[in-house]
Amino acid sequence: MRKRGLLLSGIAAILVTVATIVVLLLVDPRTGLGEAIKTGGLAGGSIVALYALWLNDRRRRTEEARHDLESVKIADERFARAVEMLGHDADQVRVGAMHALANLARTTPRYKQTVLDVLCAYLRRPFTHEAFTTTPADPDQSGVEQGDQDRERTVRLTAQRLITDLLPWGMDTDPVLYHLDLTGANLEYLRLEGRRVGRLTARRARFHGITAFRGATFGKPVLLSGAIFHGRLDLREARFDGGIAFTDTTFSGRVELSDATVGTFLALAPEPPADVRGTLTLGADVALRTPDQGWPLAKPAGDEPAG
Repeated sequence: MRKRGLLLSGIAAILVTVATIVVLLLVDPRTGLGEAIKTGGLAGGSIVALYALWLNDRRRRTEEARHDLESVKIADERFARAVEMLGHDADQVRVGAMHALANLARTTPRYKQTVLDVLCAYLRRPFTHEAFTTTPADPDQSGVEQGDQDRERTVRLTAQRLITDLLPWGMDTDPVLYHLDLTGANLEYLRLEGRRVGRLTARRARFHGITAFRGATFGKPVLLSGAIFHGRLDLREARFDGGIAFTDTTFSGRVELSDATVGTFLALAPEPPADVRGTLTLGADVALRTPDQGWPLAKPAGDEPAG
């Protein structure tokens, strides 16, 4: 194909050269033969030069496509190796695999939701710790010899922290709403403060320690049906634009609602928290799917109070 193109460009260059010479001599007989040949040669040479430029551009695009394919292949291999290492017996290997996945999500944005799904799947694995049922959980185990439960606890705290780090916040202009599925997970000190999230599904999840959603924005529904909060829940200044479901949710600690707002829909637990601070503000068109059950609710300024 390349040889054929070169041959055709050579023939075209000769034809252009001859035609240019003939036209110059016919249009302006005063033009000398030498000058006409020089001008015709330049015109013919431009054809060859244009073909060379096209050929170089085609070669460049081919190399870029090959490089992109290699990059995709390398990223896929990195992802597969990291996921495989999540099943390793050594906790430090599992932690390293999680960091590798997080780095991949940062350098290859198309992997971000997938990596978040993998980290959430890890947190959905069955896990319990004696601190969940005895003394308050303390994630700082430095200087203490750790057993299997403690080591796995450290790995899970790493997964939670990386999930938080990968979600957009502040000046991050990423427009994508990333979803989290933590159904049935045992979570400890989960922090999504100031993050922008899509859908959060945490039905039947168990939240230990302080759960901090302060200042977070949820663009899709937050589903907490059947969840149990064993510690404090901080929802101050959070925005639940996609609605929130507290159906059959149990609260053992304080719930802070100051400046939290809900849009779309709201479903409440039959029993409101025993210790609730602040008021939950409802959007103008929010659908209250259950009776207010004694929760402190309010419409925006200028609207009628809820309930």
